[in-house]
Amino acid sequence: MRDMGGDQVSEAVTGSAALLRTVAGRDWEGVNAGRLDWSCRRTAEHICLDLIMYASRLAVRAPGFIPFELVMAHGADNAGVVDVIETTGALLTAAIRTAPREVRAFHPSPFHSANREGFAAMGVAEVLLHTHDIAEGLGIPYAPPAELCEDVLTRIFPHVRPGPDHWRTLLWATGRGDLPGRAPVTEWTWSNNLVIATERLTLQGVTPAGAADLRAGGTGGFEWIEGGPFEGTRDAAGMVVKAYEAGVLRPEWGLFVLVRTEDGRAVGGIGFHGVPDEEGRAEVGYDLAEGARGQGYATEALRGLSGWALARDDVQALFATVDRVNMPSQGVISRAGFTQVSEDEEQFAYELLN
Repeated sequence: MRDMGGDQVSEAVTGSAALLRTVAGRDWEGVNAGRLDWSCRRTAEHICLDLIMYASRLAVRAPGFIPFELVMAHGADNAGVVDVIETTGALLTAAIRTAPREVRAFHPSPFHSANREGFAAMGVAEVLLHTHDIAEGLGIPYAPPAELCEDVLTRIFPHVRPGPDHWRTLLWATGRGDLPGRAPVTEWTWSNNLVIATERLTLQGVTPAGAADLRAGGTGGFEWIEGGPFEGTRDAAGMVVKAYEAGVLRPEWGLFVLVRTEDGRAVGGIGFHGVPDEEGRAEVGYDLAEGARGQGYATEALRGLSGWALARDDVQALFATVDRVNMPSQGVISRAGFTQVSEDEEQFAYELLN
């Protein structure tokens, strides 16, 4: 799997700056940027603010908004603004490259935090999309590398079905273009992965990019203990990829990887088999790498995931099935508070009510 990090931010900023320098002598104040109500100049300054804001949050591990604004020096021309885009891009690149993998900082949409990969994807998205807006306003062509667009889509647009062209799909998903057979987008947001904390673990939502890598035999971007990930995690990753390709993935109802807080190592997987049904019932499943078994991780993770789900208004019950011969898993689900409700020749069925 291609990493999403500082290299991608640097690539996006370099491409943007190269284009904008070719038109720095033109009027940016008197021309709106594409479909925005902002001028091209204000949009360029907004790119700078986004990049420095993301860098600041990630660098200090900010738990909330950092109250500051970015103001250009008096008399700064358009070329000077491009200089600031490059400078703030370099600061975000450095913050991403020096941040440990497990660090998260505040971002409001939609689960109130993002890791270094999320900030990289958001930074790239801001640069690509607003460079497009400026280019459209000034009437010049712009098309970033397709791989950068795919990086963004598979990290922070998990709910968007892949299209025939990554750049056109990103433009459509953000209300900037059309795709055949799809209705125009008038409201949109991106989605960083959900993380649920327990006493010894974090349950980290797996992005489509990570799921595709896990399905293909990779690590999904996680550092696993020896023997991981187990077969069930790879199977669950395949379900995530299938839902993503169909455009029906709701990432909070997908796969989570269990990561130990003490060392950042992944020990297993847990998640849902899909969104809650019309009666508010959702199915759960879990597994652990062999080296992590017998230490209570699965029970702890299942309690954490269940608590998050049952606190929602759209969930009334969770259920799971366990093979009759799988005594350890039966112990896990019982300790997590589930009750056996039925059985057949091969499995027991368990349920936990809201």
